[in-house]
Amino acid sequence: MKIESLAISNWRSIKYLEIVFQDLMIFIGQNNHGKSNVLSALLFFFGEIKPQDLDFNRGAQELYVEITFSDLDPTDKTTFKKYLTADGSIKVRKFAYVGGNFEYRGYIQNPVAEWLREANASTFSKREVAESLPFHPFLPPTGKLTKQDIVDAQTKYIEQNPGAIEFNFEIEETNFLGLKSVAKGIFGDIYFIPAVKDATDDFSSKEASAFGKLYSSIIESMSANNPDWKDTKAKLSSLFSMLNRLNDDGEDNPHRPEELINFEKAISAKLNAWGAAIDVEVIPPNIDDVFRANTQVWINDGVRTDIRRKGHGLQRALTFALIKVISDNLKAERAKAAHERVATRTASASTYFILEEPELYLHPQAQRALFDSLVSLSESNNQVVMCTHASALIDVERYKSICIVKKDSEVVGTQVCQCTDDIFTGDKKKDFNLSYWINPDRSELFFAKLVLLVEGPTDKTLIPLLAKQLGVFRFDHTLVDCGSKDNIPLYCQLLNKFRIPYIAIYDKDHQAAKGAEGKASADKSSALIEAAIEKEIGTSVVFVNDIEEEVGIIAGEKNKPFVALTHIAAPGFAISLNLTAKITTMYQ
Repeated sequence: MKIESLAISNWRSIKYLEIVFQDLMIFIGQNNHGKSNVLSALLFFFGEIKPQDLDFNRGAQELYVEITFSDLDPTDKTTFKKYLTADGSIKVRKFAYVGGNFEYRGYIQNPVAEWLREANASTFSKREVAESLPFHPFLPPTGKLTKQDIVDAQTKYIEQNPGAIEFNFEIEETNFLGLKSVAKGIFGDIYFIPAVKDATDDFSSKEASAFGKLYSSIIESMSANNPDWKDTKAKLSSLFSMLNRLNDDGEDNPHRPEELINFEKAISAKLNAWGAAIDVEVIPPNIDDVFRANTQVWINDGVRTDIRRKGHGLQRALTFALIKVISDNLKAERAKAAHERVATRTASASTYFILEEPELYLHPQAQRALFDSLVSLSESNNQVVMCTHASALIDVERYKSICIVKKDSEVVGTQVCQCTDDIFTGDKKKDFNLSYWINPDRSELFFAKLVLLVEGPTDKTLIPLLAKQLGVFRFDHTLVDCGSKDNIPLYCQLLNKFRIPYIAIYDKDHQAAKGAEGKASADKSSALIEAAIEKEIGTSVVFVNDIEEEVGIIAGEKNKPFVALTHIAAPGFAISLNLTAKITTMYQ
């Protein structure tokens, strides 16, 4: 099963927010706006961390994280049958309370009739009351009634009368699955890679580590399938059994070493006054645990050392290599289970990878390779959730995966902006242009406080330099070369969807050398830009007739960016009042 949606209330900087999930989720935003808090809320839900009093938003006494799961497999549907909706999803909420208590509650289709509600079952446990209710044919005929008897009768009545029962979909009043403590891992396996950690944690042989989980499965496979392994375990068990006073049948062991017998007698003799004796029992070790406990991972990159003595980049690369192997193994296990129709598990086989700033310590090319791996991971029936500051991990083709995290004020708290609508028009050429031009440099627009959309390289070269000359330049304003005037509307539409403020900067293109037809064509392109601008989010600045003309460059010069750069750097160059006003508007 997979996360379909997430709701968070009163967790750290989050007062309340809802997020629609994809198989790949990329949380971006400025520092200290709450990206990590979204990830930690997920970890809280899955039982990976425990809430502290400081995790409650602004003095709240209660918080919760609620997840709707969809795409359940047949075993999931059996395990969570009580909570399954008509569309095949389940919704579960985990509460936490100041002081340390927490609990899970599921949403159920609760009967409107009070006598059919499981939460009221104990009030009907007297036989004379229970036998007066419509479910009485399903009660045990004799004996004292228990709460479970009532619940079973209610369930059978509902099953027998499906069309006659009216339901409300609401959160249950009792504990999820009837358990006070939900087993960790019941919703699936979690692999969490924080931003800063000791890589040896991942590669220890402890079962809680990523390597330990994978290594344990290998040992279990060898233990089950290797004849030599089985024979060794049997001999080891026999050897240790020989040391005990009683054999496996509970009878005296005739093969017990005399030295051990005499040792027991000597100590027991000293305890006669106490009426006590000792019995030394030797418990054979689990050979699987022996192999786990005595395993060390070494890395040989020309020098053989343990992982902690390698660079952070290699440590990070090894962790992600491990994740990929885990993913491949899970994929093979799922295929095998589907083929053999294995349905004996009671926990979900789902896998969630949660990564905090995975790009750390990786050079740009390695970041792009990492992103490709994470995409593949998400396409292999896993869900990948990460927060990042790297534009290399942003791909506009997967715009539905992008979630911008913002915190406008402490009162409102952390909010998110995502686009779940279709923004591509179906025009393949325009779609290609948009995808092509949003490369890692242009992907920076998703992180910007304000985006400046320009037509081409000359604008991109001159505008920041003019802003610096005027002393108004700001690093939180990202300038994007859209490739042409006609591409600007596509960027406007994208930024509208994500509510990212922008200024569309374009040329009027009414140069003296242009004819009526050329000016009409330019006016048409200008109109399309203005029509694409959503006034609450974006605005425009227009050069007359282009930026070269505004700074005083003669039309027709070749190598325009270089010529323009040389021109404004020359002694005596002065920015006109009109151009000053436009540049100032862009960086205000």
